[in-house]
Amino acid sequence: MTVAVIDFGAKYTHNPVAVIDFGAQYTQLIARRVREQNVYSEIFPPNVKAKELKHAKAVILSGSRSGVYETEAPQLDPDILNLGVPVLGICYGLQAIVHNAGGRIIRGTGEYGNADIYAETDSPLLDDLTGTQVWMSHADEIVSLPDTLEVIARSSNNVITAVKHKEKPIYGVQFHPEVIHSLIGKDIFRNFLFKVANCEKDWISKYIIEDAIKSIREQVGDDEVVTAISGGVDSAVVGTLLHKAIGDQSKCIFIENGLLRKNEGDKIMDALKGLGLHVERHHFAHNFWSVLRGITDPETKRKIIGREFIRCFEKVAKDAKFLAQGTLYPDVIESGTSTAATIKSHHNVGGLPEDMDFTLIEPVRNLFKDEVRLLGKELGLPDTVLNRKPFPGPGLAVRILGEVTHERLRILREADHVFLNTLGEHKDIWQAFAVLIPNKTVGVMGDTRTYENIIALRAVSSEDGMTADWYNIPHDILSKCSTEIINNVNGVNRVVYDITSKPPGTIEWE
Repeated sequence: MTVAVIDFGAKYTHNPVAVIDFGAQYTQLIARRVREQNVYSEIFPPNVKAKELKHAKAVILSGSRSGVYETEAPQLDPDILNLGVPVLGICYGLQAIVHNAGGRIIRGTGEYGNADIYAETDSPLLDDLTGTQVWMSHADEIVSLPDTLEVIARSSNNVITAVKHKEKPIYGVQFHPEVIHSLIGKDIFRNFLFKVANCEKDWISKYIIEDAIKSIREQVGDDEVVTAISGGVDSAVVGTLLHKAIGDQSKCIFIENGLLRKNEGDKIMDALKGLGLHVERHHFAHNFWSVLRGITDPETKRKIIGREFIRCFEKVAKDAKFLAQGTLYPDVIESGTSTAATIKSHHNVGGLPEDMDFTLIEPVRNLFKDEVRLLGKELGLPDTVLNRKPFPGPGLAVRILGEVTHERLRILREADHVFLNTLGEHKDIWQAFAVLIPNKTVGVMGDTRTYENIIALRAVSSEDGMTADWYNIPHDILSKCSTEIINNVNGVNRVVYDITSKPPGTIEWE
């Protein structure tokens, strides 16, 4: 059966705040900042046409790596500026507005890092700001404006920082209100959404749940649904939604793939007790080990694992017509869309086979991780499930660089177990784990030469997984983690700590 995704939230997705992605590093943050104001947003590709946005509540134009004067720069459909809906241009988005109106942009000295802005005239966009600090990251500058636009703010360097159209609800800012370094960023989004665009605060967990349950009942009818359970908050929320919508027509299946952390399967089953879900546990470790034999490429691993999960579900849920899974918006974005390049194929998106026997149900496909947690809280899920740290669907297979073998799984599983136990609980750590680098290095242990593997430790802080900072674990704890791993895990003689943020790296290594 051809994959057919059931979309939920039609009343939101048909009337979004449209975020047009011109290739900026932080486009996803723009979408999140809008949603934090309880307004639905959706990301569109740079070549989107005005007619495709005729139902949008408002339009936000993102930044870009390009300059508007470059021949290969992404081009804004000028008719979007004539839709009559409010528009906010950010960095490149501002320059695109100016360029389309006949203004002039040049490569200048630029501004980078913190800056202060000063309003030159009153405007709804700059009303009731709680400060002046913003984050700049631009080399191009506006040197002349057309008669239709006026300056409403400049930076301390006398650079044009914000403009508005004299007659239309079109605004542009040179700084990046979406990043946390812009202390007035939330003020800018609040003013644009409610004082300029007159949006309603209708993107609320309670309403999203009601809409999802209604859609599930309409689409499923009397058929059976099986929910893929991983133990994480995403699949637990999906399983609970299905159970509330259709009761006994829904059951949950947890596939043991042999790629989990130490004692993970038992912990997952314990965590799911009390949710009122019908959960079945099936063991398929040998199936996954078999298909991964000899595979070294990370993209191939992810796709093989995604395909094998489906094959396992087909074996144990032959009567089910639908398969529900906890696909998130970041999964879709990173797996590659018309807007975004493929960063990595998530096993539940880019790794799905074309010839699967299910129709997919993905109730949280349009949500970020923190939004799913809010849904889970509204649904009454316990903190033990809501606060569980993210774990990739492909499991330890993408934390072993190169081929997955039984010996490498043993080493990584033990090292990861020692690391997490030694590290302990840190609420501000989004994710922490070990990675096996199967390149051997020389060491000395007990006056004897060793030639063993490297373990890399990784811990990051994040809000939604789209961006992340490496977590500054105190040196004494890092030292203890290293000592415990080397003393207790045979096959390891060197431990390193990953201090790469996302971007430029990803949270996972593969």
